[in-house]
Amino acid sequence: MDYVSALVPPVVMAVFFIGLIVTIVKSQGGANKAKEDAAVDAVLARAEGAHQASGPKDAGA
Repeated sequence: MDYVSALVPPVVMAVFFIGLIVTIVKSQGGANKAKEDAAVDAVLARAEGAHQASGPKDAGA
């Protein structure tokens, strides 16, 4: 019976991992894809704008 107790944790982790992967794949795309893409684009644009605004202060020297 030691082999059963040795195999249970990896099997349980594998089942949960497969469930996680299936959930991630199913949540990609769909009706909210454009909304999610727009949110990511807005965050990236804001971060890029902040980075350019705090650019090098000695650019002319």
